[in-house]
Amino acid sequence: MPAPAPDLRPAPDHHSALAPHPDDGAHDGPRIIDAPDIARRVRDENAQRVISRLARNGHEAYLVGGCVRDLLVGRRPKDYDVATSATPRQVRRLFPRNSHIIGRRFRLVHVHYGHESIIETATFRSEPQAREDNDEDLLIVEDNVFGTAAEDARRRDFTVNGLFLDPNSERIIDFVGGLEDLDSRLLRTIGAPLVRMQEDPVRILRAIKFATRLDFHIEDATWDAMCATAPDLARSAPPRVLEEILRLLRSGTALGAFRKLRRCGALQPILPDLDAHLGPLDHADDAQRERAEEFDRLLEALDSDVHTGYEPTTPVCLALLYHGIVERDATERGLEDSMADYAQLTGEHIDALCEQTRLSRRHSGRTRRILVQQGTFLRGSSRHFRPRLFCLSEDFPEALELFRLRAAAQGRGWDIYEGWAERYREALAMPAEEIEAERRRGRRRGRRRRRPRKS
Repeated sequence: MPAPAPDLRPAPDHHSALAPHPDDGAHDGPRIIDAPDIARRVRDENAQRVISRLARNGHEAYLVGGCVRDLLVGRRPKDYDVATSATPRQVRRLFPRNSHIIGRRFRLVHVHYGHESIIETATFRSEPQAREDNDEDLLIVEDNVFGTAAEDARRRDFTVNGLFLDPNSERIIDFVGGLEDLDSRLLRTIGAPLVRMQEDPVRILRAIKFATRLDFHIEDATWDAMCATAPDLARSAPPRVLEEILRLLRSGTALGAFRKLRRCGALQPILPDLDAHLGPLDHADDAQRERAEEFDRLLEALDSDVHTGYEPTTPVCLALLYHGIVERDATERGLEDSMADYAQLTGEHIDALCEQTRLSRRHSGRTRRILVQQGTFLRGSSRHFRPRLFCLSEDFPEALELFRLRAAAQGRGWDIYEGWAERYREALAMPAEEIEAERRRGRRRGRRRRRPRKS
């Protein structure tokens, strides 16, 4: 569990690790606090290397955003982002062997250390270029206007994500009131909420992610703007939307997140099939309410597993979202007993998802197979079914993960899951020659089945 959030209000005792810096006096300037304890929690030497090299070459450079927020609330950051006055080309010249520039809408530099560590390094941004007076469309399609640290902080999404940490001077710089909002556990946009959501509707999903993960209250004006602009999510880049959906599912707070998505109207534009399946929160019919309860229990089972360290793959996440939809349609059409018809129906739903989210063929194929294989777990033994070969199929582990989550959510079928888990362990321990002999027997039986009868 994360440590309790520290009280960020400066204490009168001059020994406080968060005592105000002497420069913190001007009303129009940033709030600057000494934070040596926070700076010493930075465990990423590569991020410190990037900042030190930039500083040695005359550039401002700070840790920024989520990593600073997480350090302040007692969480361990998953990654560290750097903001700097250096342009992407200047950063690239300082790290010629281990960096490359990425992005079009938002150009930045990835500095690589080995195969695992990537330090995302972005140039300070200012507000996007001025629009025409009669242009009511605020959607940001390009964000490459460079600026100062203060301008960069003020163009970020939420106050708690607008904090800078200088690990060299061990100071936190706050241009936007983020420290006060962290102390109040309040999620609030920087600037007018309606404008910020219109500029980038994906901020709706990010607000829900931060509020549920950190147990923050969303400011009323920010929530109202989220509800008003939720339909605009249909205009956002599908890969970005899909990425945020997957993050919600892997957050350990998926149940609360999806309830908020439904409550503010954000589920319909991003997952219309699921929204129709669950029905409206306040006016659902009995069948929809039952389906919503089943879906909630499935998300609760997922959250429980995530809290133990489980991280679901993309196909498992998508199969979890669509299993109830496919199963309902198959029942309504009388297709549940035909594997071929069930597979075709599954393909129709996942194809529609691919068109909407630009899901890769690799992930869509695995999602289809995971869904179709759920019926195999309940299949009785027969001459032609080879359980151990089924256990060794490529998608079996993910299919079994989904079956485990379903069993936990439904409160039945756990013995079936444990039986298949035991078969899987036995199959993995089989010698290679025994596996090949099993496959040959299956191929011979397949050829006999296809042999035409004599008249």
